[in-house]
Amino acid sequence: MARPKIPRQICGSPAQSCFKPNGVPMGSLEKVFLEADEFEAIRLVDYQGMQQQQAAVEMGVSRQTLANLVKSARKKVADSLLNGKALMMSPAE
Repeated sequence: MARPKIPRQICGSPAQSCFKPNGVPMGSLEKVFLEADEFEAIRLVDYQGMQQQQAAVEMGVSRQTLANLVKSARKKVADSLLNGKALMMSPAE
């Protein structure tokens, strides 16, 4: 049985709920779902330029958890860009 998820501090939210290739109907696209904590992790590390330790404190998680979130988020964004998939943002809970 997995441990329960620690509540995370999520301050940022995406400007849009999804990004998709231009000119392709949404119904014909595969979707990649970016969770709110993954979005927050890349916002802090990649956009704001925080060190992972500082971003982990900001989110209230361990540095390793933050690193896992960043890795997962980057993979999903790359998959969406490289394979022409729609990137769907989950709202913060």
